[in-house]
Amino acid sequence: MKRLAQEHVVVTRSEDPENIYCYSPGLIVLPNGRYVATMDFSGPGAKKFPTAVKFRWYRDFWYTGHVFTSDDKGETWQQRQALPMLLMRPFLAGGVLYAIGVSPDLGIAKSLDNGETWSEVTHFSQGEVWHQAPSNVWYKGDYIYLVMEHETDFKNDWPMYGIAPVLMRGKVTDDLTKKENWTFASELPYYKHVNEDDVKELGMPFLPGQDAMGWLETNVVQLLNERDYFYDPTGHTFHLFLRTHTAGHTWPGAVLKVEEKEDGSMETGFVYAPSGKRMIYIPIPGGGESKFHILYDEKTKTYWLLTNQFVDSYVDRSRITKNDQKGYGRSRLVLYYSVNCFDWLYAGMVAAGKTPLESRSYASMAFDGDDLLVLSRSGDEQILNGHDNNLITFHRVKNFRDLIDL
Repeated sequence: MKRLAQEHVVVTRSEDPENIYCYSPGLIVLPNGRYVATMDFSGPGAKKFPTAVKFRWYRDFWYTGHVFTSDDKGETWQQRQALPMLLMRPFLAGGVLYAIGVSPDLGIAKSLDNGETWSEVTHFSQGEVWHQAPSNVWYKGDYIYLVMEHETDFKNDWPMYGIAPVLMRGKVTDDLTKKENWTFASELPYYKHVNEDDVKELGMPFLPGQDAMGWLETNVVQLLNERDYFYDPTGHTFHLFLRTHTAGHTWPGAVLKVEEKEDGSMETGFVYAPSGKRMIYIPIPGGGESKFHILYDEKTKTYWLLTNQFVDSYVDRSRITKNDQKGYGRSRLVLYYSVNCFDWLYAGMVAAGKTPLESRSYASMAFDGDDLLVLSRSGDEQILNGHDNNLITFHRVKNFRDLIDL
């Protein structure tokens, strides 16, 4: 199968793949043409970094965020500054470059020189646990919208059932390192509102002993197709598309919505079908097993989604060896497009590892003219496993709009 962007540039690599992993790629193109990439080194070996922070979810796990820049269209990258955050996401507001992430409280830093130097991290919470893999941001008028996830019921190492996606709104001309300049939507944690008996006939959870279902890794969009059921002509409705944790299935994602009220507050709630039935689980490519990233292209009025393609998700995982992880499914990075965020059309395979073990996953996207830029959490022959990667790689899908066939 033809790959759209198999060739790549290595932005950074782990010097100790068994103990230090490359996670959380985030990407942005600045107005002056500079590319800025964020990522974190994580794992037990990351303790050695001066800016390392203890990861609250695991016993012996540390992390530190790093910023890289490129001034030659991604051909070479320069490491700039380390920050005590993980899961960083770069974004622009009012000409200022920010990075929001987790430390493990909700934290944010800013750069006034295009990513070369950064402020200290400002924390919006104290003693809490937040999450959110780098996903998209949304601009409407003078405001920016993004989702971070508040862990409301922290009881074990991977508590997806307690995650509440929180839409945040900030005015682009304000100093967004100040918490008072953000509006936070109401919280809707999974375990308080979703009855797992409602979906038991779909075989969720699928695997025995893994009944901690939930949602995570949220993207925010507005549905702008005026013909569609969920179009809001007032412009005050935002839809959240989430990856789900269903313990084995790869197809189901989830959908929520946030409505802006007249008093400026934002209320998170469920989406209801025209029949009146509540919608929770919806088909999203890769939505049950891997992060996806959504961007909206104003020029073609299409949404673009980057995720993994799973080959054999129903394989008995107890039989998967380290070098044969087809069931794990993170080696094939694929691209889709849609006019409504519900019907996704296949655009092509962006890249794939040489073996099923060598993953290309958890990628972020950015537009640069006619090209689609991709920053991937990747691995080569030195990778530890499909999850704990040793590379961050940069890819370019040239003339991506030519892939549209509508």
